Amino acid sequence: MSEQQFGWDDAALAAAPRLFEAGLFDGQVAMVSGAGSGIGKAIAFLYARLGARLVICGRDRAKLDACEPWLRKLGSPDVLVRPTDIRRSAEVDGLLDATYAHFGRLDVQVNNAGGQFPKAALDISPNGWKAVIDNNLNGTWSMMRAAARRWRDTGTPGSIVNIVLTFQRGFPGVAHSCAARAAVTYLSKTVAVEWAQHHIRVNCIAPGVIESTGFKQYSDEARAQFPRANPMLRQGDVQDIAHAVVYLTAPSGKFITGELLNVDGGGVLWGDLWTIPKPAYFSQGQAQ
Repeated sequence: MSEQQFGWDDAALAAAPRLFEAGLFDGQVAMVSGAGSGIGKAIAFLYARLGARLVICGRDRAKLDACEPWLRKLGSPDVLVRPTDIRRSAEVDGLLDATYAHFGRLDVQVNNAGGQFPKAALDISPNGWKAVIDNNLNGTWSMMRAAARRWRDTGTPGSIVNIVLTFQRGFPGVAHSCAARAAVTYLSKTVAVEWAQHHIRVNCIAPGVIESTGFKQYSDEARAQFPRANPMLRQGDVQDIAHAVVYLTAPSGKFITGELLNVDGGGVLWGDLWTIPKPAYFSQGQAQ
């Protein structure tokens, strides 16, 4: 299953409408994790089109290497590719060391790397639970902490955006990720206050049903009912998230910190979303 099947291959991302002024991020350095595919790639492409120098990281070197020439073609004057497993704090520290050695600065960090697998909560193994928590919560914290320490120690401002999910009404089938993403959100709200003295802003974006390569994790049955997950009765796309990230990290977001922005078509208000087969109980009612 390719990105093109979901309508957002590299050429489509490169040609997407640009809502922000060209050169908006000239002279700035943006770090995007999980940039080799899906939402992370869309975010990196948009920053490149707006003139940012880029640090892209992830676990799949081949995907990052395939992304890099596009970023240069789109306008990024310099791209640092650094394979990184965010679950390993030593690798995260190495990523920040490499960034400052190469660019001498960092302005924006977008923590998009993470993932989950659909599974009924009672069937998640201890190792499966730990893997998702390590990736989505502990890995994100390692990235945030490493960047914030650099900004504090150099006396420079910074902006962090964490990509989470819409957990407010629960998320059947991904209890492990729901727990991790909720934790990241309230971690972000807490450090947004603590780190304000260092001129560091921290915000979160919660995608709803976004058409991306992540769809391949779910069954045809699950994907067929995704449009019923919100009152707009449709799916969003990766550009919706990329534009939201830029809004929060550009001057347009300079007075916003500690917030959670839902980009979900109103899904936290109304909708029915299951990433696993819906039990008959919820369609037939409890037997009397």
